[in-house]
Amino acid sequence: MVEVVLRAVRVDVGSSTPLLLLEEVGGHRVLPIFIGAPEATAIAYALQGVKAPRPMSHDLLGHVITALGAQLFAAEITELVDNTFYANLRLVRAREEIVVSARPSDAVAIALRVGAPILVSDDLMAAEGKVMDLEGENDDDQLEPPNEAELVEELRAFLDSVRPEDFGQ
Repeated sequence: MVEVVLRAVRVDVGSSTPLLLLEEVGGHRVLPIFIGAPEATAIAYALQGVKAPRPMSHDLLGHVITALGAQLFAAEITELVDNTFYANLRLVRAREEIVVSARPSDAVAIALRVGAPILVSDDLMAAEGKVMDLEGENDDDQLEPPNEAELVEELRAFLDSVRPEDFGQ
């Protein structure tokens, strides 16, 4: 496994879809993962330390994990199958390891909230990692949350234009 850090939450210009840029620690490869608008907002809020008046879903899950006597050991992005990324939450409770399947966006959001490392499988990083030099970019600019109103408007436009046959069987 390769340890990564979340370098940015961005919106892809071509598709208007939010994406994560996960950069390997001590390297130059970046794994881009497209995610949903609500997850992008939750992750951006976690990065900025924004506290909601009531727990958000990812906060709630972190609290549940702790209340059950477990701790999140790592969030792992494991594979890409048919253009869908898969991830696991690796929990430890009473010296027992528990692996829970998760969406990468949820795994990253929870890991950010509880301070757990984010890992990517070696094979996945080798196959999908892109060599990028992000050193010249301003970290503060990268951590800005997506504009929620714009993301909602983009989602509404998508929903207005989508047809059932777009999803196939």
